[in-house]
This record gives sequence, structure tokens and C-alpha cells, in this order.
Amino acid sequence: MTTTLAEQSGTFTIGGDLEVRRLGYGSMQLTGPGVWGDPKDPDEAVRVLRRAVELGVTLIDTADSYGPVVAEQLIRAALHPYADDLVVATKAGLTRQGPDVWTPVGRPAYLRQQAEMSLRHLGVERIDLMQLHRVDPEVPLEDQVGELKKLQDEGKVRHIGLSEVTVEQVQQAREVAEIATVQNLYNLANRSAEDLLTYCEEQGIGFIPWFPLATGQLSGPDSPLTTIATEKGVSASQLALAWLLRRSPVMLPIPGTSSVAHLEDNMAAAAIELTDEEHAALEAAV
Repeated sequence: MTTTLAEQSGTFTIGGDLEVRRLGYGSMQLTGPGVWGDPKDPDEAVRVLRRAVELGVTLIDTADSYGPVVAEQLIRAALHPYADDLVVATKAGLTRQGPDVWTPVGRPAYLRQQAEMSLRHLGVERIDLMQLHRVDPEVPLEDQVGELKKLQDEGKVRHIGLSEVTVEQVQQAREVAEIATVQNLYNLANRSAEDLLTYCEEQGIGFIPWFPLATGQLSGPDSPLTTIATEKGVSASQLALAWLLRRSPVMLPIPGTSSVAHLEDNMAAAAIELTDEEHAALEAAV
């Protein structure tokens, strides 16, 4: 039996009962400019999603605000009925007023409405992983997580996740519900969420790094990233993903793209093995 690319990234079990391959796919780039409206080439978007599954991806991350609703509907058009092992994770809690404009709204009635809409748009009876997209500072966190817990108790949500949170917020949320994953900005060039990653490792919580491919000045001509990538015959982006996968067993990178070719390039990162010396050199780059 042929091993798919994503299989080579290993697995992680979300919430203790939902196994996924660690290298997944993020759907934000399937929408129009500014994460607003339909993609320029909807057919290519469908091809990307189907190719991701062919390459062994079992975790696809999306959100009601991507488009808005565009990404969820594309996922349904491309992949429904879903394979038994495919996990589609979505989010609620950010509203959209135009391209590149995002406003948190965490009122319980709104979160419930959006969860019900995601069930409809994705064509499922239960959302495997429902994430609070942002904490609304105007609403008590326990009320926001509490509404997701109610949806979970009703069988409409399997696991609950959070996005862009601190360790303290995760601890507060865990007093209301079990938290299976967090999704924070984290990459080779930006490790500001290091304390949260450590906490997730200690607690067995999945860590989904968004913007995983950012390398910034690290990809300069004389940088360790460029040097190691050249020596190994891989791209800087592939190396950045390989570093994330090696960084922690709870790490679940979800690189996104609107191109099949770029998708295939990203997925190849799962097969890259870093030596201790290479990993240390990249660690020391920032």
C-alpha cells in the first residue's frame, strides 16, 4: 500500500478520540482578495481540496468568516459526502464588514446562529471541531465557551477549540469545557506563543499554528534557512513546515494555498527529516 505524503507527518489524536494526520490544510486562501467573496477560479479551489485529500490530508481547517461562508461551501461542493477519516474544523466569532476587515462578536446567540449555519453549509449533523475564532472582549469568556459547550452537549459539536488566546484564557475556558485545540500565530520567525505551546504539550492539547510559512528575513541569501534548504534540495517553505512538525508532537500545521502545485509542494514537507544539528541551527536563527 502506497504511503501518502500527509501520512509521513505522523498523527495526533484531537480530544483523545479523533485521530488526524498532523500536516493538514487551511482553506482561508480559497476565497477572493482580502478573504472576501468568491475565488477567481472556483474550479481550481475544488481541485485543491480534492488533491489535499488524495495526498492524505485528514484535517481541513475553515471558518464561517472566510468569504464569508465561501470556504465552507467550497469544501462541501468538493468533498461531500466526506470520507470517514476526514475532519473539517470550522470557527465562529469573527464578523466581516469588507475585505481584510474582521470584528469579534462572541455573544452566545450569535455563536449559536453561526454554528447552525456552519452545520448547514458543510452539510453535517455534527461539527468535529468548533473553534472560537476570537475572544470577544465585550463578552465574558465563560459565556462564549459556555455556548459552545451547550452545542456540544446537544450533539452538534464534537470538540471545542480556541484561537488567538493566552495560557490564562485557555485555563479559564477549561473551567467551562474541555478544550481540544488552540490555534495561534506561530512560525519559525514568530514564536511569541511559545509559552502556550509548552502548556499545550503538557496538557495534550493540539496546537494549530496559523501563518505557518512566514519566514521573513530568515530566508535571506546567507541565512541558516536558505543554507539548509539548499543543501537538502528543498524550498524554504518546506523547511519551515518540517521544522514545525519536528518542533512538537502536538503541532498541527495547516498551510493554505489556492494552487494545486503549491499544495503539493507544501505536502512534500512531511517527508523531510531534519538532523539535530539542522534543527538547532534553525532554532538559533531567531
